[in-house]
Amino acid sequence: MIRFLHTADWQIGTQFGQFEPDEAAHLAQARFDTVRRIADEATARKVDAVLVAGDVFDLQTVSDTVIRRLFAALQAFAGPWIMLPGNHDAALVESVWTRAQRLNCVPPNVRIVLEPGVVLLDACRCALLCAPLTQRITYDDTTGFFDSAETPPGYHRVGLAHGSVSGILQEGIDSSNPISPTRAASARLDYLALGDWHGHLRVDDRTWYAGTHEQDRFRANDPGFVLDVSLSDPGARAVVEAVRVGQYQWHRWDETISVPTDVDALKARLATLSGSDVLRVTVSGTAALADAEALHVAVEETRARVRALRVDMSALQVLPTTEDLAELGAQSGCLAKVVARLRGLQEDPQSDPQQVRRAAEALLLLARFQRELPREARSA
Repeated sequence: MIRFLHTADWQIGTQFGQFEPDEAAHLAQARFDTVRRIADEATARKVDAVLVAGDVFDLQTVSDTVIRRLFAALQAFAGPWIMLPGNHDAALVESVWTRAQRLNCVPPNVRIVLEPGVVLLDACRCALLCAPLTQRITYDDTTGFFDSAETPPGYHRVGLAHGSVSGILQEGIDSSNPISPTRAASARLDYLALGDWHGHLRVDDRTWYAGTHEQDRFRANDPGFVLDVSLSDPGARAVVEAVRVGQYQWHRWDETISVPTDVDALKARLATLSGSDVLRVTVSGTAALADAEALHVAVEETRARVRALRVDMSALQVLPTTEDLAELGAQSGCLAKVVARLRGLQEDPQSDPQQVRRAAEALLLLARFQRELPREARSA
């Protein structure tokens, strides 16, 4: 019997440029922390090896410090680590892997597979058929040689590759680095460990994507796992358990505000989030001035509580009610004219979207300035 952890797409060195610098730094650090968690899981579960199916690094140009930190994060598991170059860290003549070797920071229990071939784990009678990417994009199936690869009698045959199983993945990502959907069967594999798709996914009983260990996109495709794989006798069906290791969960919300209760509902949802959440929220529709102010406050309170937040309220029209105008002292005079002008810009279908957004922001700023004044000093 053999038992191993299957993981992939660590993307060490990802920059997270869409976030504020402090948020991005925490998200980048989490990728190292979760690698350490994988090492801890491997030790606790007493697995025979950890298979990393490509894209260990996000870029060939990560710093030497990042390379050293990655290999240092593996310390908690003393067994074999088998690492495969993917499309982001392909085994070029000069690559992140050759730099790691020159830095002499690769532990002796880490095997980096830079050429296609068979790696034997004799202690557990397992033959790893490995198909590293030697360039970023290929149009031939690099796993083709698996079918004819010879392995010792009685050894498990386990494939390790990085690419897109033809015809099953979304958004047209199977246009390069293709892998035959029947490879496990044609190559007589007990298990085919894949990387590239960032969520964990069963292709068939013997073919799985592990997904990224730490979520990095606003996409609901089950990231943040490693796969605990057990194989009994050669030819037997693999037993696969998805183990959550990710620190952060990413959410994308698209909210439409029509009535005040919609604001209350969104505020309640925001209140459920914590420091383990990353949120991107887009708010559209219309809201009274007081409701829009309350929503902005709730968003800023959420920003202080979650790990990272991206918010877009540019499509939310702020339309003051009679009560709003009375509260601000803007029922007549110059202030009333300004409010009417800003409201008109939002309601005019010919207005430029930038003007609509700025008008809503101006109304909120105006309301804040007015509320900071003593009531007797507000325009009448």
